[in-house]
Amino acid sequence: MPKTEVILIQNIVGLGGESDLVKVSAGYARNYLIPQQLAIPVSDGNKRRVESLKKRRAEREAHEYNSMSELSKSISKLIAVLAVKTGDDGKMFGAVTAGMIADQLKTQFDIALDKRKIHLEHPIKTLGEHEIELRLHAEVPAKLKVRIESTTPVAAPEAPATGEGRDRDRDRESAKTESRGHKRAERVKEETAAVETEKPAKAEKKKAKKGE
Repeated sequence: MPKTEVILIQNIVGLGGESDLVKVSAGYARNYLIPQQLAIPVSDGNKRRVESLKKRRAEREAHEYNSMSELSKSISKLIAVLAVKTGDDGKMFGAVTAGMIADQLKTQFDIALDKRKIHLEHPIKTLGEHEIELRLHAEVPAKLKVRIESTTPVAAPEAPATGEGRDRDRDRESAKTESRGHKRAERVKEETAAVETEKPAKAEKKKAKKGE
């Protein structure tokens, strides 16, 4: 495919910035870049525009740097809180992604940030606080704190018994012990009566055998 050179008059991600001389396919230049006023053909007249394009580019880049520096300072003081569902064991259902963090920044702080500027090596799968790297600008490092919380209610631990509660527990235990004692005494009494009843019967049987 034939190539041609054009001068960019707009910043194009992955291709270049204003005033850059780039080589692209002739069809791409003819059918897209030039009609969309993103680039101009290389010519002696257009080359004279390069200096003004360079100046505009420097102004744009300075503005971006200042804006991202201010955003970095502001965002470093924030904690984005995301609520997720978890099981009884505290493990999350699913994971938190860069897109979810970007949405929460917009919802919670009205900060519109491209999710591609949020760098996650892996989606977040654990509760707690995490520090996330942001790629706001090549020369502006930034960090964001994200706290992942569970929406699953946690069962409240049983409160220790008060003095009055301990007295009630002790009375209940005492009543149970007394009841068991009464039952045991009744059982022994019944067994003793049964034995006393059996003795005369055995004696009568012995007399009867002797008479025979």
